[in-house]
Amino acid sequence: MCIHDCLPPNHVASQRCFFCHRALPHRKRFFRMIRILTDSASDLTATDSARPGVYTVPLSVTFADGTGGLDGVELTADEFYAHLKVDKVPPRTSQPSPQSFMTIFEDAKENGDQVIAILISSNLSGTYQCARLAAESCDFEDVFFVDSRTASQGEGILIREALRLRDEEHLPAHAIVAELEQLKQRIRILAVVDSLKHLHKGGRLPAAVALVGGALGVKPVLSVVDGQIKLADTARGRPGAFVAMFKNIEKMGGVDPRYGYALLYSDEKGVLAPLHHYMHENLHITGGRVARLGPVIASHAGPGCAGLVFVTKE
Repeated sequence: MCIHDCLPPNHVASQRCFFCHRALPHRKRFFRMIRILTDSASDLTATDSARPGVYTVPLSVTFADGTGGLDGVELTADEFYAHLKVDKVPPRTSQPSPQSFMTIFEDAKENGDQVIAILISSNLSGTYQCARLAAESCDFEDVFFVDSRTASQGEGILIREALRLRDEEHLPAHAIVAELEQLKQRIRILAVVDSLKHLHKGGRLPAAVALVGGALGVKPVLSVVDGQIKLADTARGRPGAFVAMFKNIEKMGGVDPRYGYALLYSDEKGVLAPLHHYMHENLHITGGRVARLGPVIASHAGPGCAGLVFVTKE
């Protein structure tokens, strides 16, 4: 039984108590919640996903044989990577259905809640536009949209900051969004990938860039800046690519330790060792997150990816 006396026997499990995250009855509450809505491309951890008022809408992944499903709902990360190891054709990703957004918007509208939607870059997916159309379709106006201009743990940085501003600073929704709009301009992703095949076939990288980055023996270093995937550098072999990545960190303005950082990998966690060493021994920054890419982002990054997500210094 909820200690805040908010859980009757006929509760509806889709709603949560703001204080204890237990289920609420399907009726209006006496306070107005600020919900944080995101998509599965954010690769949120289970801990972050379970925080009060956090909602995640899944994208879908489809393999060459037609199997797949909703990311994190019908398809687990382990199942995805088992497929990725043997499939020669990269999987396809699809944006969420409008109905998946409308369900959340209609529930928020009924309960008098506000929604801050922090979504994958509109340059990388149609998810952002889909969410806006869904809000219009159900006539829900109390929603603030943030085009993250990033993905994966880049979205995660914005989501965690939104939760901090909501729960610790007690800022209203419009003020939270104003802070996020400033912060998102400083989020950077750098990644070393084995091949540009997945990004090129998924339509996320021009053919000319894929050709340069795919030369024999060359390892590409990719960046995500302002919602665009670009070829930041190339080097001979993976060790050289990491050196190039480290140089690009400094070129971009260095790491602001106040926001931490995240190390990303696809199928092999061991590829992060050089990044671990550089962050700890060269930059003297500890406490970073280590996160495996979820099915949506890994569909485009492919196997062997090692990445860094950080906020640049002001």
